[in-house]
Amino acid sequence: MTVHQAVRELQAMLKDAGLSGSYLVRDLDGGDELGIAPDLELPIASLVKVPLAVAVSEHVQDGRIDAATMIEVPPGRVTTPGPVGLSRFRHPARIAVDDLLYLSTSMSDSSATDALFGLVPPAEVNRVLARSGVTGITVRHSMDELTQTPMERFEPREVHLAQSLAIGSRTAGRGHPVPQLDVSRANSGTARACVDLLQALWVPTRIPVAVAAQVRSLMGLNVVRHRLAPDFSSDPRDGRPRPARCSTCATRSGWSSTTTAPDTPSRR
Repeated sequence: MTVHQAVRELQAMLKDAGLSGSYLVRDLDGGDELGIAPDLELPIASLVKVPLAVAVSEHVQDGRIDAATMIEVPPGRVTTPGPVGLSRFRHPARIAVDDLLYLSTSMSDSSATDALFGLVPPAEVNRVLARSGVTGITVRHSMDELTQTPMERFEPREVHLAQSLAIGSRTAGRGHPVPQLDVSRANSGTARACVDLLQALWVPTRIPVAVAAQVRSLMGLNVVRHRLAPDFSSDPRDGRPRPARCSTCATRSGWSSTTTAPDTPSRR
């Protein structure tokens, strides 16, 4: 199958599913790429936890943050299906920064993420990304803002109204009355930027080697095994962790907007 045939097949699959998508696969050894609209900016939702992990780990390494510092975290008290960890706690907890980093990155615990944002705010995460040479990812807000959507304001029998708003209100410039779907207000990024971040972690030049190694380890410990962890956990961690391929994708259909960053660390 040629590159053009592969792209056409992927585009047809997206169309059949009623989705639009942005994908990029990159060979880190040769630099070859295969993508669909890789420079299309989209909201990145929980993927923001990876650049946050880089920023917090860098602050720990250079001494600005003590990893053993205990942080008081309020209970999330979330009762709807999906959220995990502190987000479902019913009582306050005191947790070390290092453990919050694990909960945020490996468990996708949004309450832990917001506790870390209290130490390293979005503006500082953006500065760390810029120093690392990664452009195209913009961090604007905490995870708590992701749950403040019209859907939460409707009764269960009226949720379809929020879905209709989300599906039918996007502007040509990718704006949206729902902030979480507006690329000028939400945490946003492109598939290319996400691949650049993964490459910076797997082939560190400007990100400190120890920081890159810690973030790779946390990604490999992801507890959602059917999503990312099997690929990331195969990292040999031998000082030369260079995946043959690095890829990221983003798909969107109406209400939902998700971005994932899978990686295949095995070499050919």
